[in-house]
Amino acid sequence: MTEFTKRKLSDDPYEACAVFDVNNDGISDIVSGAYWYEGPDYALRHPICDVEAIGEYHDDFSDYPMDVDGDGWMDLITGSWFTETLRWRRNPGRKDEEWETIDIDRCGNIETIRFYDIDGCGVPEIFPNTPNEPQAFYKLLRDAEGKGTGEFLKVVIGEAPSGHGMGFVDINGDGRMDIVLSHGWLEQPEDPYQTPWMFHAEWSLGSASVPVLGHDVNGDGLIDLIVGQAHDYGLHWYEQRQSEEGTRSWIRHTIDDSASQFHDLWLVDLDLDGELELVTGKRYRAHNDGDPGAHDPIGLYYYRVNGGRFDKFVIDYGPAGEASGTGIYFWVQDLTGNGYPDIVAPGKDGLYLFENNGPAKE
Repeated sequence: MTEFTKRKLSDDPYEACAVFDVNNDGISDIVSGAYWYEGPDYALRHPICDVEAIGEYHDDFSDYPMDVDGDGWMDLITGSWFTETLRWRRNPGRKDEEWETIDIDRCGNIETIRFYDIDGCGVPEIFPNTPNEPQAFYKLLRDAEGKGTGEFLKVVIGEAPSGHGMGFVDINGDGRMDIVLSHGWLEQPEDPYQTPWMFHAEWSLGSASVPVLGHDVNGDGLIDLIVGQAHDYGLHWYEQRQSEEGTRSWIRHTIDDSASQFHDLWLVDLDLDGELELVTGKRYRAHNDGDPGAHDPIGLYYYRVNGGRFDKFVIDYGPAGEASGTGIYFWVQDLTGNGYPDIVAPGKDGLYLFENNGPAKE
């Protein structure tokens, strides 16, 4: 079992975070909401800008580092459901200066955002999950020296509303990353800018997590899906099967039905044994008090895949204020330098750091 040391960094109820070197000192920092926390001890925090409170949410449903304007300082990509706008915050390079927030596109309600280098350019493209709009991605335009220009190209790859849930999975094994949505998948063509991508309606995943993960769970050579229910009970994997004629079908298996609001998922090797673990937990009050299980205790967990058995281990569990969930966008990265990936968990329950101490000594 992997052991963690838990630290609460803040009571602020922001639901997204990221880890990157904010001040170019060579040390990773933590960013969440209106503040960044200076590494290596994360005790000192600095303001970024005001982040609007909207009801019991904040206008920040994703945080991701990207040098948008090519000035050598990592900026921040964000967006939210309520303002329907994809944005970036410009890192001024000085601790005492507010970060300017700049609109990229009014693209519709953003559930959250994920990032993938779909064209192999070396810089990830931006994929907002916009349930009420067709799937699109945004490419940062760069100059002749490869530096960001602050401008983006929007590419609409879907035709129908995307639905809740999104992931990057090579479904058909052709070496090109496809886009998984709640009711099917968009097949990437040889040229990702050739639109629309062909849609295959092969499943109904419900209020699916962002991301939906692809992984060969049972070792049969076929990619399977790992899906959390973001606004209901349940964590599942969908086994891919193929007939002799090559027709795909999917069988749903339960991983864990004891908790609800599995909104964000990671696959990461926590104990450095060469095998990936599934890391996830409850997003506390995802729809405030409107989801099934909203008032249940919250928790953070990892699961050993174990060929589809998914052995569960509890990292944290208990009432909000004492325990942590995962928020809508948590982060996994080694912050202590011991080689083991740590977990940064934001949410309406506060911002927590779980330092990974490695496998427990027997």
